[in-house]
Amino acid sequence: MRDVASILPLAVDAVSFLGDGRRLIDGLSFGVSAGGLTVLLGPNGAGKSLTLRLCHGLLTPNEGQVRWAAGAEGRSRRHAMVFQKPIMLRRSVEANIAHALAAAGVFGAERRERSRAALTRFGLSDHAAQAARLLSGGEQQRLAIARAWSLRPELLFLDEPTSQLDPAATRQIEELLAGLVAEGITVLMSTHDLGQARRLASRVLFLHRGKLIEEAAAATFFAGPRSPEARAFLAGELIW
Repeated sequence: MRDVASILPLAVDAVSFLGDGRRLIDGLSFGVSAGGLTVLLGPNGAGKSLTLRLCHGLLTPNEGQVRWAAGAEGRSRRHAMVFQKPIMLRRSVEANIAHALAAAGVFGAERRERSRAALTRFGLSDHAAQAARLLSGGEQQRLAIARAWSLRPELLFLDEPTSQLDPAATRQIEELLAGLVAEGITVLMSTHDLGQARRLASRVLFLHRGKLIEEAAAATFFAGPRSPEARAFLAGELIW
């Protein structure tokens, strides 16, 4: 069962991150409240992936801070991340899920039950004993999401989850994500795919050169972006 208190909202407060002598993320501030799917949108190199890694705690800001709800630091961590290229362990599909649960301190009957529930929920039961690295790209991404889901996250970070998939596999993943949001999982996802953002997003954060240029409800953003950078991006123009 989840703790009573939520880890949300997440607050990103004046965060900057330096790399190779450059400011790759520059004074980023935004919040993520419970519910919905927020899309980090922008061209390649805008800082979308770095932002997700900073939020998830894989990177530490050089300036500013990432803060969870008051007191959340002392409770179990309830956020998970799925990468653009899923990381598959050299073991079976079911064992990949079980390993993640064991690392989170889930053992015995509960680990078996949660592993099998994830296999069923994401249509992977027939592949349970198969080597995870032999799955197709779309199946591997489903497994990565199933593995994250088994941890019962409140907030799921997704980094370009369909960028390497064909249209059929992309449609499957998008349907799964819509289902997760309907279950009450909050999603923060990066993409540069405008069609995908239109289909899935409830809110858009538009990044350019490591800065937050625009933030709006998805319908408002796509109906009429305020910034020239966002307007150029929606028009399919190259922006630098």
